[in-house]
Amino acid sequence: TTRPPALWMLGTPTKKQTRKGRFTIAAKHHITIAEIYEAELVDIEKAIAHYEQAADYYKGEESNSSANKCLLKVAAYAAQLEQYQKAIEIYEQVGTNTMDNPLLKYSAKEYFFKAALCHFIVDELNAKLALEKYEEMFPAFTDSRECKLLKKLLEAHEEQNSEAYTEAVKEFDSISRLDQWLTTMLLRIKKSIQGEGDGDLK
Repeated sequence: TTRPPALWMLGTPTKKQTRKGRFTIAAKHHITIAEIYEAELVDIEKAIAHYEQAADYYKGEESNSSANKCLLKVAAYAAQLEQYQKAIEIYEQVGTNTMDNPLLKYSAKEYFFKAALCHFIVDELNAKLALEKYEEMFPAFTDSRECKLLKKLLEAHEEQNSEAYTEAVKEFDSISRLDQWLTTMLLRIKKSIQGEGDGDLK
């Protein structure tokens, strides 16, 4: 298959651009390519690779918030592709980097929540241990609705009670709408409750 015209025009950032330290230009370049792979070509593996490259260039300029935005895209896609370990590492890293920042710490609970969900899909015990670790590192997480939901879900899973699981999710969703990513992950966990087929969360 030939690449679409937009990709031909973009090519890849030249060594000269990078060598001059124009990392931001190179990063934006890779984001544009990633977005084409995302939207038009639906090649998520390639989109991930370009977002990772963009994050590296942003780190070279110490533009950490821009790097984090790219990394969070990588984490979300990695989890969708069942590359949970990769997603966990990114969510934990970004969560740890943002939890001490007064402007960003509100977002940190979301990243730890997502990391815990990825753990949960792989192994319930890992999710419990991760949750304890996040609460210790970031005490504000304990009072969050996300942390309370995780505890209810762990309990429902332990009891193999799919009704309690669904009820906890519905309650959370009635206040904070679940996006497609969260719905997908929560359904994957629910399927591991005995007797659950493709199921539903509503």
